[in-house]
Amino acid sequence: MNTHILHKEVQDFITRNLTTDISKLLFKGSPFDGISIQELVIQIEAKKKSQQKLPSWFATSNIYYPHKLNIEQTSSEITANYKAHLIAGNSLIDITGGFGVDCMAFAQQFKEVTHCEINQELSAIVAHNYRQLKISNITCIATDGIEYLQQSKQQYHWIYIDPSRRNDSKQKVFLLADCLPNVPLHLETLFKYTNAILIKTSPILDISSALHELKLVTDIHIIAVQNEVKEVLYILKKDSRNTVNFKTINISKQGNQVFDFTFTEATASYAFPLHYLYEPNAAILKAGAFAEVSIQLQIAKLHKHSHLYTSKELID
Repeated sequence: MNTHILHKEVQDFITRNLTTDISKLLFKGSPFDGISIQELVIQIEAKKKSQQKLPSWFATSNIYYPHKLNIEQTSSEITANYKAHLIAGNSLIDITGGFGVDCMAFAQQFKEVTHCEINQELSAIVAHNYRQLKISNITCIATDGIEYLQQSKQQYHWIYIDPSRRNDSKQKVFLLADCLPNVPLHLETLFKYTNAILIKTSPILDISSALHELKLVTDIHIIAVQNEVKEVLYILKKDSRNTVNFKTINISKQGNQVFDFTFTEATASYAFPLHYLYEPNAAILKAGAFAEVSIQLQIAKLHKHSHLYTSKELID
């Protein structure tokens, strides 16, 4: 972490060049001693990506940004806030901390939050940014999250995990067991330190495969933003029932569409084709709730100007 980047004149330069052609900046070189042009470009590119995705970070002075890849992989503030309203308690530990967007949202719902990040530089960046954002109830630990749990032996109300979708060879993977950390492998260990676990996965991971790999899943949340699926969440509890509840949400400017179901409810009935074809939103399609949607459509008695609003609406 190069603290020279936090000097006012450097921060002003970064802000002024958010829309500048990066190739031209690289050709000119750095105008500051102790800061390379490559470091400046990292800040410019990452801050620009944060403007829509992380507006609180973008609007705060002296935020230090990591490589843009970290911004691309992190939750948006919209999805982080959705997750935070699902759980609450006294203590939460995020064993795969990353850039810390989810932890900031969890800090509004928990008295104490622990952010574990194995990359020491990224951990220092996150700790600095929390100070700038006036967040005081998050402790940043630069270590492997599972090792920290085993050493501290502390009990937490919730453990949060966002496993990396790349293996040691930096290749994309499609099963939870191939992610880092390997959650199915460590599940028994994790439940020694909590009764409840929240796991975030990419939409690229198959839900049926994840259910096969995991145990004690109670709820699955599929989050779409503007009809694009962004995240799939799994809630695991020690007192899990056999039934898994599916909850879908499509967050849009026109209003949020939510739809809940269980697979045991999804028995289809059909009518002869009429005049319109109704396509479920992306979150429902990802959940595989096609039969349940057809039932709800028949009950709703949709008229010709209707579009798919599901069994209830969640208002921001």
